[in-house]
Amino acid sequence: MKNISRKILLNPGPATTTQSVKEAMVVEDICPREKDFGQLLDGIKDDLVKVVHGEETHVAVMFTASGTGGLEAAITSAVPRGKKLLVVENGAYGTRMVKLAETFNIEVVRYQMEYGDYPDLEKIETLLANNKDISHLAVVHHETTTGMLNPVQEICDLAHRYHAEVIVDCMSSYAGIPIHVKEWNAEYLISSSNKCIQGMPGLVFVLFKKSLLEKIKDTKRSFYFDIYSQYTGFEKTGQMQFTPPVQVAYALRQAIDEYFLETESGRWKRYQENYQTLYDGLKKLSFEFLLPDHQQSKILLAIKEPSHPKYSFEGMHD
Repeated sequence: MKNISRKILLNPGPATTTQSVKEAMVVEDICPREKDFGQLLDGIKDDLVKVVHGEETHVAVMFTASGTGGLEAAITSAVPRGKKLLVVENGAYGTRMVKLAETFNIEVVRYQMEYGDYPDLEKIETLLANNKDISHLAVVHHETTTGMLNPVQEICDLAHRYHAEVIVDCMSSYAGIPIHVKEWNAEYLISSSNKCIQGMPGLVFVLFKKSLLEKIKDTKRSFYFDIYSQYTGFEKTGQMQFTPPVQVAYALRQAIDEYFLETESGRWKRYQENYQTLYDGLKKLSFEFLLPDHQQSKILLAIKEPSHPKYSFEGMHD
């Protein structure tokens, strides 16, 4: 395969991919119902759980979709009818979870902040205490809108004190920031193939506690994004229910291998170094940053758009 010119993407995702991940998609045609392909997917599922050290408690289910599809699967499969979902909303992706839940007539309790505000645990506790029928809490780990790293461990601890299960959007942190899902004790964690794992767009995965499988058997609101039928169907047949993106799966296999080769700590170190290079350069150019340093994810950096009359976003972009 010829070398493709390499662009360094500065958008939040899809992320820049390696030449070897691109090449992994050039494979012989294979029917996705073949056992060999099922074994590939099975290995991917196992390793997706290993990335967050969840082998003892969690399993993975995959869907052909963007990241939002995984959020839809988790929310519509997990929240029982007649119960409420509390959403911690301090960015566009928190707002997206609100809209998603409301689309399926799930009653939402919104902890709504200005984008970039840091969650107040006391306010979350008040909402939990005053709404006894909240069964689940949803929060974004790394809020891509602002680059903020939300305090997921503390939020999980608080939710569990009020017997609420936790759904964590880890779209922009999984495989970038070290995550120990067993320590969080989060029930659901969602990410996709095209973010920090550094694969290609097309697959989303939900990691969930296997102990919850029977509990969500009859909760489904979606034919396609139903965790129970997708997971149990694969366990029985070794196949996804609906056509998977075959080439994307091979690329994801390669991306996972490269993640483990680089190591969790190695990738986190590289991301932080890249962040610091960008931070230092922008600071020299007198840009102001949206968040204080202690709230930064060290992966994504949001700046305040200058008001100077000569500033142009298009000019800076080019």
